[in-house]
Amino acid sequence: MRCLVTGASGYIGGRLVPELLDAGHRVRCLARTPAKLRDHPWAEDTEIVRGDVMDAASVREALTGVDVAYYLVHALGTGDSFEQTDREAAQIFADQAREAGVRRIVYLGGLTPAGVPEHELSPHLRSRAEVGHILLDSGVATTVLRAAVIIGSGSASFEMLRYLTERLPVMVTPSWVRTRIQPIAVRDVLRTLVGSATMPPDVNRAFDIGGPDVLTYRAMMVRYAAEARLPKRLLLPVPMLTPGLSSHWVGLVTPVPAAIARPLCESLRHEVICNEHDIAQYVPDPPNGLVGFDEAVTLALRRVQQAAVSTRWSSASYPGAPSDPLPTDPDWAGGSLYTDERERVVNADARRLWDVVEGIGGEHGWYSLPVAWAVRGWLDRAMGGVGLRRGRRDASRLRVGDSLDFWRVEEIDAGRLLRLRAEMRLPGLAWLELAVEPLGDGRSRYRQRALFHPHGLAGQAYWWSVAPFHAVVFGGMARNIARAAERGPGRS
Repeated sequence: MRCLVTGASGYIGGRLVPELLDAGHRVRCLARTPAKLRDHPWAEDTEIVRGDVMDAASVREALTGVDVAYYLVHALGTGDSFEQTDREAAQIFADQAREAGVRRIVYLGGLTPAGVPEHELSPHLRSRAEVGHILLDSGVATTVLRAAVIIGSGSASFEMLRYLTERLPVMVTPSWVRTRIQPIAVRDVLRTLVGSATMPPDVNRAFDIGGPDVLTYRAMMVRYAAEARLPKRLLLPVPMLTPGLSSHWVGLVTPVPAAIARPLCESLRHEVICNEHDIAQYVPDPPNGLVGFDEAVTLALRRVQQAAVSTRWSSASYPGAPSDPLPTDPDWAGGSLYTDERERVVNADARRLWDVVEGIGGEHGWYSLPVAWAVRGWLDRAMGGVGLRRGRRDASRLRVGDSLDFWRVEEIDAGRLLRLRAEMRLPGLAWLELAVEPLGDGRSRYRQRALFHPHGLAGQAYWWSVAPFHAVVFGGMARNIARAAERGPGRS
């Protein structure tokens, strides 16, 4: 079958594509920015087309000749209007799938609590449910899979659970830690998504999917600590910590920003437990049964420890629009562009220098004044931004689209250029370019450019307020990156 995957740059979509290929399907990916998929190991085995789910024409073109369309996009964390955006995008997709003669739509939504009217659900769950209804009413046979917490390396739910448990041996916790949940391992989600492609044509319904365990969030934290071999955690529930307040608390403790944490926390107000397991009639459980919570945690931790996380929750967060200018545009058509440029000759070959450049961020830091970078990260979190805690997907290798602390990898030319676009809260657009040039005789040249396009007076004021610190921050970065390359691995 020919399958279309929307959201292929996201957490689930990026893992689903290779599973579909392994199952013998042909895969087309719809991406607003195709370059984000360029470095994925499966990219050459798929057809990648440019498009946006809000653009009917591009959706229609992407769906042409498709048998099964996977709808894996949502506007979570994009602002107060995300419900309207989700509604409009789903309707466009439903209409165009029907016109294109698609045989089946498969949608991964959220598990809704039994007996709770939809208008009482959190905005996040309410929007997921509404999208499901739109697709089921499309006239195209649709499978809606409804999952609660997905446990897998790199998922937002797992990262939230992991960091809350690891960083706070004594925790004051909101009342929702007593809410019962039916988590599911990411490998069971993927297996069910792939199996849904071959459902009979008369099946048009929603299915609850979950793992074999029903646990409170408190029990999940306790069992995570046991699997991670952490000392026993002390949990002190505080009823006045509402989902809104606790989302800010989660944002301070974990890499998940409040904009993402809030809908996750609000979704935990009600019990989310499967009411049926009818999916097994069409996608049978594996011979050894579904993956339990403890095993799912162990598998996820192993991936983290082995630096083998293929996709992360932050993969999908990319606010820059395709129309945003690039610092490479001729005469930089976007207007004013302030730059801070540094250059150094390095007594190390280009390969060693590139290893240092590509390993920047995360645990390696930014090679200058750690306190300044930490303060900038804290300020960004305080303003609702992503801060520095997103880290890296891989400890040593980057690919286009990766999140890197509060940057996003916009371009990478292996061995030569790394361009990062800022995703911290700024009154303008910002980039950081790190370039390597071989000089021969075991030497190389390091070039570094920080670029900023101000938006209005606030942007102008921001640039000139931080300009006095550039010599320390950016000058120190260039100097210390050069020194790290010259020291070589294993030397201090």
